[in-house]
Amino acid sequence: MAGQVEGKVALVTGGASGIGEAIVELFSREGATVIATDIDELRGPELAKHITKAGGKAIFLEQDVTSEERWIEIVAEIAKRYGRLDIMVSNAGIGIAVPSIVDMTLGDWRKQNAINLDGVFLSVKHCLPLMRRTGGGSIVMMSSLAGLRGSPGLSAYSATKGGVRLFAKSIAMECAAAGDGIRVNSVHPGIIDTPIWGKIPAGATGAGQNAPIDPEERARAVTPLGRSGQAAEIASGVLYLASDASRYVTGSELVIDGGMNAGGVPRRA
Repeated sequence: MAGQVEGKVALVTGGASGIGEAIVELFSREGATVIATDIDELRGPELAKHITKAGGKAIFLEQDVTSEERWIEIVAEIAKRYGRLDIMVSNAGIGIAVPSIVDMTLGDWRKQNAINLDGVFLSVKHCLPLMRRTGGGSIVMMSSLAGLRGSPGLSAYSATKGGVRLFAKSIAMECAAAGDGIRVNSVHPGIIDTPIWGKIPAGATGAGQNAPIDPEERARAVTPLGRSGQAAEIASGVLYLASDASRYVTGSELVIDGGMNAGGVPRRA
């Protein structure tokens, strides 16, 4: 089914690479006008140019999601250009892993909270009024499997993603009470093959390893489906929540993890 978000205006934070990039590309193919924001001022414009050359509609705006001033500017620019906002995907986030929580600096704790929680709060605070003027829409917040279950070495990351999960549910109830037609849901990826794994220091998860983490190797060991997920597979789930196909879905969590949260299965030889 093509054109699932035809004619809609969508904002995707962290849209220059990984899952965000996949969402931007899929939304554009499905007919949306997409505003991709990111701190990556090299990849972002290239992505928007690539989409435009392919016949899609996309622009890139540089954004640090922790800056409230920049959020005000971004929303004002969207209102000026398009006069509406139908979809907001709060995807920008970072992962900081440490062997033990006692090894985490207060600075890193605050940095992770600033991007993963403050950035999501600011996205809702400043996008919601424009979405309400539009007459409804869909907010999708990117959480994680780590927001549903504990993970050694990722306790601080889990804390932020668990916060996103309940923030999404609370905003869903707030919007429902207001009768504004805005649905709010969270997405919880498992082990996805994206560039984020190369940014986690070797040995940081306490597994005693010195080599960089290989997401495919890790997924084969712990995922019932026996492989890592792809960014495009997460994007498909986000598209569902952004489209009218999920018009009766709000306050929910969509887990896309190859079965990890359900349990484990013995590995075949």
